[in-house]
Amino acid sequence: MATQTKRATIYFDPDLHKALRLKAAETSRSITELVNQAVREALSEDAEDLAAFDERKKEPLVSYDEMVKRLKKDGLI
Repeated sequence: MATQTKRATIYFDPDLHKALRLKAAETSRSITELVNQAVREALSEDAEDLAAFDERKKEPLVSYDEMVKRLKKDGLI
């Protein structure tokens, strides 16, 4: 089954575009493949961050001042 794709116009900085073209040639991949992979990785990292925030939402909040006091008390700073 063929994968459905959507067309989009993206404007790259000229140096970034040149780097993408070179990487695509060196890796025998298309710029589309490289951009899709980079976007997937960025979205995956965002999803991981959101999951981590969700897991920690019940933890008590500690102010910056309190954290500095704890670090000083423990001899870490």
